[in-house]
Amino acid sequence: MTVPAWARTIRARLALTYSALLFGVATLLLGGIYLALSQSIESKPLDPVTVKKFEKGGGGIVNYRPGEDFQAADIRDVQEYVNYTTLETLRTYSFIALAVLFLLSLLIGWWVAGRALRPVERITTTAREITASDLSRRIGATGPRDELRTLADTIDDMLGRLERSFSAQRTLVDDVSHELRNPIAVVQANVDAVLSRDDTTHDERAHSVSVVSRATHRMASLVDDLLATARTRSGAFVDREVDLSELADEVVEEQRLLAEGRGLRLVRRLAPGPRVVADAESLSRALDNILANAVRLSPGGGEVTVASGSMRGWAWVAVRDEGPGIAEGDRERVFQRFGRTGVARDHDGHGLGLSISRQVVESHEGHIALFGEPGVGSTFVVWLPDRAIRRDEDRERTPPQTDPLGRA
Repeated sequence: MTVPAWARTIRARLALTYSALLFGVATLLLGGIYLALSQSIESKPLDPVTVKKFEKGGGGIVNYRPGEDFQAADIRDVQEYVNYTTLETLRTYSFIALAVLFLLSLLIGWWVAGRALRPVERITTTAREITASDLSRRIGATGPRDELRTLADTIDDMLGRLERSFSAQRTLVDDVSHELRNPIAVVQANVDAVLSRDDTTHDERAHSVSVVSRATHRMASLVDDLLATARTRSGAFVDREVDLSELADEVVEEQRLLAEGRGLRLVRRLAPGPRVVADAESLSRALDNILANAVRLSPGGGEVTVASGSMRGWAWVAVRDEGPGIAEGDRERVFQRFGRTGVARDHDGHGLGLSISRQVVESHEGHIALFGEPGVGSTFVVWLPDRAIRRDEDRERTPPQTDPLGRA
């Protein structure tokens, strides 16, 4: 037997549930009343006695008067009969009331279920209207903040996160396409104009190979940073307790030769003690991106300072350079993907390093701050919860807003 579509809906099941519960309660109530009355009072059908009427005729003869018989019973039998008829009436009207109540409960249950499920219908309608190219629709539930309102708000929040994620994905694809177009064009041009021809000189080929090598290196670096971005977004970390000063010292050592090659002096002011729970590889890459920027942008003969410490329950690593500095209005932009400002546009790089550093730091419940001004230099400070402090109440809720190296 095929069940109608409306009978398979949750609204129908709720209506039937409401009706069954109400009908059951009413049945128990009326049945209890009937049983209580039947047990507390005496009742039975009336069993009257037929009384014949006689009269005394002439001569003292008693004669029967036909047709004038009547029924008679004592007062106790009459009372029991009244009780009996009352119970019969109660039982009859109870069955009628239960039948009417069952029908009314079905109608009321259907109406109540419809009102209760109205937000679900709105959620379903909105979900059907959402497409992969348009995630802007929202349920926008109103009314009391009950479970369905909470569900609708949760779905709205989820849609918002999905929309932001899709938008960021599209932006990333557009940016990557833009960034790869130039080195690919460089490689293609050199292959077509020089490397594919037999009449080019050795010097021309050497120059083209050098140009192609730089372009492919840039593309490889870009791909590495994109993989690091994807890894950061996915949360694929292996956290362990890390000595922040030792980690910073390792990063400085990796950049030492490059700094010396540019005539820079790396100054270490690493205080032992601060410990953080983090993925050492990701955090090392975040610090390396910051230090590499400082080494790349600092003028030859300058100084780059790397320091660490702990303040108000927060461990920190700071990198201070003597580079061009960053205007206050551009400080947020340098942390955006492919965001490059000022003289940074004239140096190698593609603008993903600081974006990755911020993602890594924030995924470890930390914060990255930027201080400095144009012409003076910049100080990047990474703040992370200091796990050397065991009690959370000894740590301020937010990291300090000051430059631990003293530059305003």
